[in-house]
Amino acid sequence: MSTFKKSDLLKNLKNSYVNFYSKDLEKVINIFFKEIKEALYKGERCEIRGFGSFSTHIQKARISRNPKTGEKVETPQKKSIHFKMAKELFKKINNNE
Repeated sequence: MSTFKKSDLLKNLKNSYVNFYSKDLEKVINIFFKEIKEALYKGERCEIRGFGSFSTHIQKARISRNPKTGEKVETPQKKSIHFKMAKELFKKINNNE
């Protein structure tokens, strides 16, 4: 399994758009991710057509157990990020075009 990093994305954009400066492409990438983060922080849903949508879900506070010691631990309420892929992406990944 390989990972796709922000630096890989920048490298691919540089190869595809040779007329743009790399620092400008990097700014675009940073703005893109910043906008997604800010929307999720505000509790808004962020949708990228053809790719998927990001939203936050709230995990309720609960009593859990430390698996090592078995003692009860209070886990506070927290937000988690949920991603749902678009149907087009699902079909492309599964070769159902």
